[in-house]
Amino acid sequence: MTHRRLSQAIAEGDGISVLVHVRDADGARGAEESGAKGIVVGSGLAELRSHTALPLLAYGPAPDAAAAGDAVVLTVDDPDALRDLAERCHELGLEYVVRVRDDDELGHVLEHVDPEILLLAADAAESEQEPLDRLLELLLDVPAGKLAIAELSGASREDVEELERAGVDAVLVSGDVEALVGDGVPDV
Repeated sequence: MTHRRLSQAIAEGDGISVLVHVRDADGARGAEESGAKGIVVGSGLAELRSHTALPLLAYGPAPDAAAAGDAVVLTVDDPDALRDLAERCHELGLEYVVRVRDDDELGHVLEHVDPEILLLAADAAESEQEPLDRLLELLLDVPAGKLAIAELSGASREDVEELERAGVDAVLVSGDVEALVGDGVPDV
């Protein structure tokens, strides 16, 4: 099976890329028609493969279960296992995206697996801190040359524009892609 490169899809072109979390083939087709650059799924990768030409990013399953996709999100829950998971992705021909929530996780990830793509999550935002502000704060520590995806499920068009100005390469969202990309597909 030939894998589609998520890194290439989000790095090429002008502007920020939108990755959309979908549940089914209709959602995948709709996201692609609306200008998304990648599809994010929790399960059902094999069923979606024939319904979209976009890269499929598995969010949740282990690398072996995600082999029908093109890339997989890894978490830092078990730092010792992270390197093994990254190696397994390499063996399967999958790109991997490492999800980080704070500066400590980011430092560990960069030291031990040095991924090409990072998924920045606002989980570690302080109670008074807005998720967008947390993502922008975390972005400051991402080294040049790394692709940064911001996870912001309830993103507005203004949020996406702010992330783009800050240098984020892609945003992972749930919902209406057209509302985020406006008239220009897919540049924001």
